[in-house]
Amino acid sequence: MGEELNRRKFLTYVGTGVTALTVASAGLGAFTPKVEAKGTNAASHLFGRKKKVSGVNFTPIKPTTKDELVLPRGYKYDVVASYGDVINRQGETFGYNNDFTMYFPIKGSNERGLLWVNHEYTSDLWVTGPRGQNGKYTSAQIEKLLYNQGGSIIEVYKDEEGTWKMDTNSRFARRITGLTPFRLTGPARGADAVGNVTAVQGTFANCSGGKTLWNTVLSAEENYESTVEAASLNENHYGWIVEVDPFNRSFAPRKHTALGRFHHENAAMGLTNDGRVVVYMGDDKKDACVYKFISKGKYIKSRKQANSALLEEGTLYAANMSKGEWVALTIEAVREKAAGDQELLDKFQTQADVLVHAHDAAVLLGATPTDRPEDVEISPFDKSVFIAHTNNSNHGNIHGHITRFLEANDDLGSLTFDFEIFAAGGRQSGFSAPDNLTFDSEGNLWTVTDMSSGSMNKGVFTTFKNNGVFVIPTLGESEGEAYQFASAPIDAELTGPCFTHDETTLFLAVQHPGENTEDINNPTSMWPHRKGDNQPRPSVVAITGFKY
Repeated sequence: MGEELNRRKFLTYVGTGVTALTVASAGLGAFTPKVEAKGTNAASHLFGRKKKVSGVNFTPIKPTTKDELVLPRGYKYDVVASYGDVINRQGETFGYNNDFTMYFPIKGSNERGLLWVNHEYTSDLWVTGPRGQNGKYTSAQIEKLLYNQGGSIIEVYKDEEGTWKMDTNSRFARRITGLTPFRLTGPARGADAVGNVTAVQGTFANCSGGKTLWNTVLSAEENYESTVEAASLNENHYGWIVEVDPFNRSFAPRKHTALGRFHHENAAMGLTNDGRVVVYMGDDKKDACVYKFISKGKYIKSRKQANSALLEEGTLYAANMSKGEWVALTIEAVREKAAGDQELLDKFQTQADVLVHAHDAAVLLGATPTDRPEDVEISPFDKSVFIAHTNNSNHGNIHGHITRFLEANDDLGSLTFDFEIFAAGGRQSGFSAPDNLTFDSEGNLWTVTDMSSGSMNKGVFTTFKNNGVFVIPTLGESEGEAYQFASAPIDAELTGPCFTHDETTLFLAVQHPGENTEDINNPTSMWPHRKGDNQPRPSVVAITGFKY
């Protein structure tokens, strides 16, 4: 073999059931990236900024059970926005359980910009109050449930003392909620499968997302079922990728049905070698598939936000990992496969039906069920595609792993690929349940972990203590090694890591601290420990201390 296979790397492969065949047939060197990271800005996801700061210059921390956001020595965090904070002059408030964040600089600034923040779900204890004896919410509770999900657009800035704050006088700051009107685009718009409507109410269950090449945000609707049931809404109106322009209120919020409906974790955008738009997506549930959409038309930079139309027409694919092929989810292919099965033929009559029931169509056509594919990100250095498979107890994959797809000919538009297990969760790596991903400009993959609050510090999860942030080099001698950068407060999950373009600040969401609380007078966490707070509050922080 061309490289020494160290103990941790060996255990990484063995720990996920990847046999010696993978190693022996090509050697680890076969997957070594060919493009160096010099001068590349990964933090802005291929948007052409020059790197300023490396994110690897820290002394890794040890796991901890403290009720605090613990960082390496020399780093600090500022709480920028917490649940219930007023965000603008209109008195709108920051939603609950913040997740994905995306920084949009104002006039190219690394010290003032807009921050999009997802809000994934609420809490009966801290937000809506318990349901009535009939098991239902009141109309006022339903309004709270819907209002506190969706997204927040806030303006953030660094003051003269180097502290990040929220500007509540911002003309851009606003809420996008479960009450906001959305228009549908693509094949399912107006179709029977969505009740013949062209517009729907609201977005919720917003997990992760991505940024488009034309500077809008894509937000992913994930576990929508409980809110749909509570609010008596049409289930097929949710589970989509939504698009919002943080700067432009006249850009109508929209749901792109051509990208399929499932439990969307995220949306990572890139370009094929011939200039078409590609969007990679994960489906966060056990035995779910990995997807990518390829637009019919080509991206033209000068068209700016008009490029949004590219997400209305194209082909949705799902990955068949045993063959290394992307399977096109078309009505023709589905009906051919379903021939002789009248129930399936009745279910799939149009392309809209295929998109509304994308998971069923994918599995029918031979796509591979996997272990909760959550965040999917494109490496800016070699175009390989990283997928966080969080875990799947059905298959004994308790701690999850990170998969790396290598598209044929280094072309995101390719319909064939190879793959490797890049890193595996477990005692040997120090992390469990990888979730959101991002890159820094030194070729390091940053991942947060998503051990459930009911599992943390128990049984086989005891070793890892609280959830955390880990940095994993994708290049060089330490490739695949995980180093802990942060530890979450009690019961919390760290989500949505996003750098400013110069990588001097890392935005991070702290979700559901104190989630296991049963008695509001005895919370398991009181993070962020703000004076006057009477409950733990999900919050977005800005982390600084990165050295030039």
